[in-house]
Amino acid sequence: MAAYSTGASAVDAASMIALFGTGALIMRGAGCTINDLWDRDIDDKVERTKIRPITSGAISPKQAIAFLGVQLTAGLAVLTQLNMYSILLGASSLSLVVTYPLMKRVTYWPQTVLGLAFNWGALLGWSAMTGSLDLSVAGPLYLGGVCWTLVYDTIYAHQDKKDDIKVGVKSTALRFGEKTPQWLAGFSTAFVGLTAVAGYMNGQGLPFYAISVLGTAGHLAWQLKTVDYNNTASCWSKFKSNTWAGAILWSGIVADAAWSSSSIAV
Repeated sequence: MAAYSTGASAVDAASMIALFGTGALIMRGAGCTINDLWDRDIDDKVERTKIRPITSGAISPKQAIAFLGVQLTAGLAVLTQLNMYSILLGASSLSLVVTYPLMKRVTYWPQTVLGLAFNWGALLGWSAMTGSLDLSVAGPLYLGGVCWTLVYDTIYAHQDKKDDIKVGVKSTALRFGEKTPQWLAGFSTAFVGLTAVAGYMNGQGLPFYAISVLGTAGHLAWQLKTVDYNNTASCWSKFKSNTWAGAILWSGIVADAAWSSSSIAV
């Protein structure tokens, strides 16, 4: 969307997408390593996570820390390709990445902290393209992403709710309980609405609203209508289906950029 706003060339946009894709892959991996290090005393008590490398003994904590060092070094190498504003902005997210795994021990809202960390790229992507932050666009886009994370990670958390109660860790799945459908409907509506606001503030065209907004809304409605929160397989399936929600959102942005370019050419 930042490329759309600035009129960046397809080559420049593609280069930035490749850079961010690489960075996201590296830092997601780093986040998983940090999570597994913090949670190794919990994972052995949860059926689904007993086979994780550190918990199962396949990798020692020292080996995991060494691997984390490699991951963070690689992430820093990607980050330093950006402008200084973005380097500082990106580095500031590390505290969220490190502290998120601890949140399940102190609050029923750890998914909120996860959302704040996961969606930092909405802010970083904007600053990388423009050298600053336009919060009128990046703000609602970021907050909408946080709401989306609350949706899919609450579904994910329902897989472990019985074990979580035994272990004593917290989640939005336990906080919402039987009212999960209503909560997630609200967060889904907020996600779609904030995405539409971001599009409006950015001057997006019809394809964005038809695909990114309405298409994503339809997919989320399907998820919430068909998920069984008491069935692990159903929760896992619907959690994974959010890759399609992301693909729909992304395809609308790309289609809008192509439509806008063709309109200008004409």
